[in-house]
Amino acid sequence: MIGSVSRPACGARPARQVTAMAIAYHVIFTAYGFWLPNDPRGSWSNFVASWELFLHGQASKTTEKCSLASVPHDPARRRAAKRALSRPPVRFTGAQAQSIGHGFRMAAQDAEYLCYACAILPDHVHMVLAIHPRPIKRMVGHLKAIASRELSKDGRHPFANRRNANGSLPTPWVEGCWKRYLDTREEVTQAIRYVENNPIKMNLPRQRWLFVMPFAVHAR
Repeated sequence: MIGSVSRPACGARPARQVTAMAIAYHVIFTAYGFWLPNDPRGSWSNFVASWELFLHGQASKTTEKCSLASVPHDPARRRAAKRALSRPPVRFTGAQAQSIGHGFRMAAQDAEYLCYACAILPDHVHMVLAIHPRPIKRMVGHLKAIASRELSKDGRHPFANRRNANGSLPTPWVEGCWKRYLDTREEVTQAIRYVENNPIKMNLPRQRWLFVMPFAVHAR
């Protein structure tokens, strides 16, 4: 895990299904080894509406909506689990982020995704995407696949020397994603600001990607 995360306000909305009002998604997907299924604080399969809560809380066993960062857990157990991974956890370099960004651009052009914000960080990605006919999980799978292809083509795939027995490259991504549906222009604007500020909070340069479109221009 990298950097620090801000504490969310109490009363965060619970996760829910898309409604007719939703106009965009705030989606987050992570690199291999970022969050383990058996992490003592909770896993990818059960999470709450706040990304910070997901990182710090055991979502499957609590109804609290404030930060659970202080909940006791066993860091040594978590570190041991990470050492047991079949491959080392992925941390993308700046050059790898460029390949990933190029892959996102190609996927967005191919499927006509509208991306309003993107931050490619060392071990996870934040994006704000307009609602699309494709389900969000399929969109994220497409983005990951083309990004992985570009990493391989550029000679930057993190598992280039750790191929599977059949010669294929292991995925550098964790399966699935975190998502939040955004119903209003105000929510989209807030999510865009949050995503744009993420690199700065981690002492990284502000990111500008050619496939990111101004929300004010494209929003209906």
